[in-house]
Amino acid sequence: MEKVKTWSRRVAAALAVLWSGAAAPSLHAAEIVVGQVAPLSGVLASTGAQMVLGGKIYFDWVNTQGGVHGASIRQAVADDAYKVADTVRLTREMLAKPEVVALYGFAGTANITQLLSDGVLEQGGAALVAPYTGGESLRNPFNPWIFHVRAGYADEAEHMVQQLTTLGMNRVAVMYQDDGFGKAGLAGVEVALAKRNLKLVVSAGYERNTDKVDDAVKAIKAADVHAVIMIAVNKPAAAFIQRYREQGGGAQLYNISVVDPTELVKLAGLKNAHGLGISQVVPYPYRLQLPVVREYQSLLKKYAPDAEVNYTSFEQFLGAKVLVEALRRAGPQPTRAKVVKALESLQSYDLGGITLGYSPTNRIGSRYVEVTVIGSNGRLMK
Repeated sequence: MEKVKTWSRRVAAALAVLWSGAAAPSLHAAEIVVGQVAPLSGVLASTGAQMVLGGKIYFDWVNTQGGVHGASIRQAVADDAYKVADTVRLTREMLAKPEVVALYGFAGTANITQLLSDGVLEQGGAALVAPYTGGESLRNPFNPWIFHVRAGYADEAEHMVQQLTTLGMNRVAVMYQDDGFGKAGLAGVEVALAKRNLKLVVSAGYERNTDKVDDAVKAIKAADVHAVIMIAVNKPAAAFIQRYREQGGGAQLYNISVVDPTELVKLAGLKNAHGLGISQVVPYPYRLQLPVVREYQSLLKKYAPDAEVNYTSFEQFLGAKVLVEALRRAGPQPTRAKVVKALESLQSYDLGGITLGYSPTNRIGSRYVEVTVIGSNGRLMK
């Protein structure tokens, strides 16, 4: 566990230093620049490090194979610390550079929603591939710029509610981040319950970029519910788990897919985190059943031997594969518009046992969801 903790901290610090200026003008003509804004500091720092790593190991491998049409891929990364204003500013700066042909792997429903509201993606004309969010506001109404690799939060909520109500747990609470991300998940749970003629017993929010969850713990514990679905990121989720359990809360706990189970166990303690259900939007990356999982694990070992298998880095690895295929289809001199058209042509694309599809009228590549559980050893089980 200490090895993982040290690695995450070291990687986050290194990425912030090495790539803070990575969007500088290209020194080589045979280069394709992909822009990524990620939370390498703040409450999502460990997640941001995994997001960047998942793409990096695939881009590095592609470059050793000769790149794309002879051009190497450069992953230009900037740290937004999960702050909306910084996401907007850094994205504008990236899109002002003509060599950036696509965007990849951003985090945060509120962050990306602001990019849409401010017209940043439309003005830049660049595709954003594999954002680390399932917010419904990014999917509906349709917008042409975002190509989702993951299912939406509404899909995750439906799956969790189906599972817990099948088990007879119909008194449900939601603990959510009070922003676009949390409200999207909350709405998804309410819709899923309404389909079953049920209503939420209680919902309790916490302030974004904090772990101030004491009021939520108090309200939910007092409601005596069967299950709590958390729409939360690592630190506040861990704080809720720890305080709720230590105060005697006995409900079954679930969290939406954006958390790192290793970080939750580290912060909340295994005794408290054991049994937590986490919805997942990509297949189980710990078992070598699918060709793409074997490829991911092999490249992780080759390019990041100290890193452990992780859902977040695997998801972003899949996103990198999608983007690279689009770059190939865009031809020897890709432009932003050509990359968008190429992504639309991936109508049934096999990544190696996982099939995604887009079209001129569809930007949701997958609706895959399953639920995993933190086991007694701190690792995820299916």
